[in-house]
Amino acid sequence: MYKTVLKIDGMMCGMCEAHICDAIRKEVPSASKVKASRAKGEASFLTKDEVDADKIRRAVNSTGYTCTSAECDIYVKKGLFG
Repeated sequence: MYKTVLKIDGMMCGMCEAHICDAIRKEVPSASKVKASRAKGEASFLTKDEVDADKIRRAVNSTGYTCTSAECDIYVKKGLFG
């Protein structure tokens, strides 16, 4: 699994968060656990395969928000006893 974290400028409300999540889901249909937080200024999601950070950045920027960075790293699920 891979976790992608995007730093995003311009989110001001819950609808902004929804627009970002919709853009991510449209660009990466296999994305799961898609979340956006205006308070943190970031969005994140999980995928089975590594995603193209530039492709995601362009998708977010096309919605009118500014993606300042995108990082895709290996994600290991943290278990109760792990």
